[in-house]
Amino acid sequence: MRAVVWEGKPYEMAVKSVPKARIQMPEDAIVRVTTAAICGSDLHTYHGLLGSREPPWVQGHEAIGVVVEVGLATETFKVGDRVIVMCIPDSGHFVTEPEPLPGMYTGFGFGKDFGNLPGCQAEYVRVPFADDSLVKIPNNPSNDLDYLFLSDVFATGWQCVDFSGFKAGDKVAVFGAGAVGLLCAYSAILRGASKVYVIDHVRSRLDKAASIGATPIDFTAHGKGGAAAQVLELEPEGVQRVCDCIGYECLNADLELQENYVITEAVNMAAIGGGIGIVGVYIQVPVSKGTPRADLVAPAITFPIASFFSKNLSMKGGLVDVLGLNPTILQLVNSGRAKPGFVVTSEVGIEEAPHAYRRFDKKLEEKVVIRFPWESSESTLVVQRPRTARSTA
Repeated sequence: MRAVVWEGKPYEMAVKSVPKARIQMPEDAIVRVTTAAICGSDLHTYHGLLGSREPPWVQGHEAIGVVVEVGLATETFKVGDRVIVMCIPDSGHFVTEPEPLPGMYTGFGFGKDFGNLPGCQAEYVRVPFADDSLVKIPNNPSNDLDYLFLSDVFATGWQCVDFSGFKAGDKVAVFGAGAVGLLCAYSAILRGASKVYVIDHVRSRLDKAASIGATPIDFTAHGKGGAAAQVLELEPEGVQRVCDCIGYECLNADLELQENYVITEAVNMAAIGGGIGIVGVYIQVPVSKGTPRADLVAPAITFPIASFFSKNLSMKGGLVDVLGLNPTILQLVNSGRAKPGFVVTSEVGIEEAPHAYRRFDKKLEEKVVIRFPWESSESTLVVQRPRTARSTA
């Protein structure tokens, strides 16, 4: 099968033929991918900062598709079901208490150290613990891109609003107008924010933010003092909630890399008693063949603790609980109330993926999806694995 492959070469992605995904455990399902997406987290890998020690691996963690094979113990899904592949699959065990994020969590498309799950930018993907890792959707949705983003970016944007401590009526500032930032702002608007500011420097992204009802802030605007100064000019008491949807590759007002810029500006613009949510990536890994530029990421940043303390702020961040959030946001998409597909700017074929990565990295795109040829009749050509034989793979 054809797939996008990271080979450990910064600013390069390859499209190669790799072994087709197959059932390995009784709880597995094989999904024929119809649409995948390139995520901002994929760019951290593209830059040589995030992933496993040993390349290569198949990239990507956002996809929808059709089930074409199921393992012996898979009961909820059958061949022909149309599904969302969640970016982080179920762990396969019952959890009664919150667990800390391990150094290397299990997720699609980040290599052996992250669960050894080949990614979703491929024709087929193996999904472990399929009964709890897949979400069923209508067979032929006209709004398939809306469903696609339940796999990660819409859920992540929604989660950041949660992390900030949001309540209806709050004023919110969102750092980043990529797909996650736009969907964070969109989530705040859906949930009753009285005002939403979106902070970026790319004009097309700021225009997209304005199109959904947010107020755009160009933090690089000459003579305006940066992000916090501009927000405080409009909101002298600050905003109740600030959301970081950028992470450690953030730039300051001079467009220079400064890892603590967003966090510092968030504290500065937050109102007394307010909250900060973080979903932008702050994961540090050692330099390796798979992450040759990881030493550019500092394991610690300078933090304005005095201002944070004196303003009685709170802060929470981490990975999205994509499986936990989906019952809520799935209903919003099913009803037509939420339409997160508006963030898409390009649709490409798998062979065009390297070029799409380059455009996305240069911020010429807000969200790129990869379309795979598919006929609805294809699922009838694939026979479900007989339940009288067990896989020895």
